[in-house]
Amino acid sequence: MSTPESILIKNGYVVTMNPRREIIADGSVFIEGPEIVEVARSQDMVHRGAELVIDAHHMLVIPGLVDAHVHLAQALIRSCADDVSLVDWLKDYVWVLQGNFTAADGRASAELCMAEMIRTGTTAFIECMVHTRYGFNGIAEAAERAGMRAALSKIIMDSTGYADSPDIMYPGMVEDADACLRETDTMFRRWHDRADGRLQVWYGLRSLGAVTPELFRTVVHEARSRGTRMTMHLGEVVDDVRYVRENYGMSLTGFAQQMGLLGPDMVFAHGVHFEDAELQVLADTQTNISHCPASNMKLASGFAKVPLMLKLGVPVSLGCDGGPSNNTYDVVREMRLAALIHKPVSGDPRVMDAQTVLEMAALGGARALGLDNRIGSLEPGKLADVVLVDMDQTGLMPNTNPVSNLVYAGCGHYVDTVIVNGRPLMRGKRLLTLDEEQIRERAARHSEQLLARAGIDVRPQWPVL
Repeated sequence: MSTPESILIKNGYVVTMNPRREIIADGSVFIEGPEIVEVARSQDMVHRGAELVIDAHHMLVIPGLVDAHVHLAQALIRSCADDVSLVDWLKDYVWVLQGNFTAADGRASAELCMAEMIRTGTTAFIECMVHTRYGFNGIAEAAERAGMRAALSKIIMDSTGYADSPDIMYPGMVEDADACLRETDTMFRRWHDRADGRLQVWYGLRSLGAVTPELFRTVVHEARSRGTRMTMHLGEVVDDVRYVRENYGMSLTGFAQQMGLLGPDMVFAHGVHFEDAELQVLADTQTNISHCPASNMKLASGFAKVPLMLKLGVPVSLGCDGGPSNNTYDVVREMRLAALIHKPVSGDPRVMDAQTVLEMAALGGARALGLDNRIGSLEPGKLADVVLVDMDQTGLMPNTNPVSNLVYAGCGHYVDTVIVNGRPLMRGKRLLTLDEEQIRERAARHSEQLLARAGIDVRPQWPVL
């Protein structure tokens, strides 16, 4: 399907997320090329004709959602390690499977993941760690074809530990530092800012214990010299805290500061185990945190102090993480969890309201990507990343407060239409840029072959007749 030169979305319930957070109950959005040109009440629209007209009656029109912490390769190993402790989850299942990937597996998994993300309203994502064996070029080609906005982070490592557990990494996951840096350089020159600016290439630092201080400093220098960004897991487990305390006599943020890791060009995934005083450091440096509530609950990592982070001014986004740690790539479901889990922890039902988590999923994610001046809200001059949610559904009625309904009663399967850069990727719940049936068939085939190759048995514990 060719990209229409202009699109008019009319008669929708438009949540602009503009600085005044205005909602237009009967609103329209006019898109020309990749940009939004006009957002107004339908009766006041100047632009009334377009090549493609979408009647959004009974639909919620929102900015595209951003998944700020994604493992593309883990879609293929969904549900492979349920109800297992974190270290065993990694060394006995996840690393073993990922350490047996081929580039064809990597692409099949990435396409499966992107199909799910588009279906559930995600328009942009941060892939945190692309291993050489996953096939960076194939993944980038898949993202280009899918039409999504993507930050693809090449794994950087030079050690084989995980936090305070030394030398536990599966051999198939080990990479050489010089090779990592060379590949990042090659991929940056080939893919960064490609696909009409939709693709970015970042540095994906492995967790503490897998990166030496010398390599941390090298990556910080190279990333900032190139003007690109970085991401890594930090504070996901209490072992991180012990590791920096025992080896460096510092707090997590003290170590990060000494390595030069703090700043608006860094996205730390999870951030569960920061002390209260450290959160002010994150706020002062505008270091991004990707909050991953489903993963943190499933792996019993703990609860990030997100209400306090937001109060202090820490930039917070949302991340689904991966197929074995969350089991879905649905940011709408992640919003619901983010809104709910902090209420009993704080004892205050007023924390983390629906509006706050929608801001995190849209504007917070845009900020994590370094694109908050280009996406994250529906305003003239911004890029047209737009999602339409069908609110005329039994599970969403009565629909007296669509924003609240989306967060507390919704899920991504209510999404009807997804537009990125002014190009429809899904209309009427039908994917337009990916062959979904072919993707499912390929994923099933690659999954079966991968499990056999890795020698992993993931059948139910109950007898299967």
